[in-house]
Amino acid sequence: MSARSEKAAVPTSGQVPTRVRLFSPILKFLLVAGVPLGPNGLVTIRGRKSGLPRTTALAIIAVEGRRWVWAPWGEVQWVRNLRAAGRATLSVKGRQEEVSATELDPTERVGFFRDVLGPLARSIPFAVLFARIVDGVDLDDPVEAAKGRCVFELRPVR
Repeated sequence: MSARSEKAAVPTSGQVPTRVRLFSPILKFLLVAGVPLGPNGLVTIRGRKSGLPRTTALAIIAVEGRRWVWAPWGEVQWVRNLRAAGRATLSVKGRQEEVSATELDPTERVGFFRDVLGPLARSIPFAVLFARIVDGVDLDDPVEAAKGRCVFELRPVR
């Protein structure tokens, strides 16, 4: 087996895997119903073309008072919408909050995977394995993990 095939695949298509597309409506339903599901929350972003609010379930990574969202599958629709809108509404545990979103540059993304997501995942049972299997991300290689994956830091709108 080559070294490349042992690594997680770098997203190129911006296409969410079928298993995730099938599970997302269930996840969204449970979150709307108030079922706590780890770091997951609802993120509502105004559509860049339609102007209509679009809501998706995402993992909201919170560490030391800072928050991020990231896209394991690259340039998906919510990424394009958030990039265009620059802000979103978070709905977590029945609480809503307006946030601004700043996209991390390539160097900052490596830091996110190395210093934030990697250590956080290692502190949660099975999270590193989950990231590898479900998200296709090897958190032991932050440089590779950052390639082609978008990360946004979220800050409260004051």
